[in-house]
Amino acid sequence: MFDTMTLTKASAGIIATFLVFLLGKWAAESIYHTAGHGDHPGYVIEVAQAGGEDVVVDEGPAFEEVYASADAAAGEGQWRSCRSCHSIEEGVNGTGPSLYGVVGRQAGGVAEFSYKGTFDGIVDVWTPELLNAFLESPKGLIPDTGMSFNGMRKIEDRANLIAYLDSLDD
Repeated sequence: MFDTMTLTKASAGIIATFLVFLLGKWAAESIYHTAGHGDHPGYVIEVAQAGGEDVVVDEGPAFEEVYASADAAAGEGQWRSCRSCHSIEEGVNGTGPSLYGVVGRQAGGVAEFSYKGTFDGIVDVWTPELLNAFLESPKGLIPDTGMSFNGMRKIEDRANLIAYLDSLDD
């Protein structure tokens, strides 16, 4: 079957292959430092510590202040990102429920719409403050919501949109 020379050549080929892999690993580790810093691999960016002082983060104005001076006309421009899923006509639902009369409405209050999230214990009535929190981060307020919107970052945009929605049913 196999003579000793063939067996020796096959063994030498397998051992040489492992040797190439071993040398490749050694070369890669010397070029790319894979050792991590502590428990986490990657780069460490040194940040100066605030020497025991409390760092005060300016969170900006309160929502109530911004909402008091909100511009409903500017909120109509913000509505563009909502209208692909929602309607502002009473009783007309899209992928999401109609937003006609949403400010002050009972949460989950559109009878003809099948909601995918639970509001229990989180939202009873959609106040401007709760709408602000929801528009900032829908999944942050209602984790199991079916709304895939990532949220509006600017508090002024949220306040303007809520003022616009509130003006629709006056």
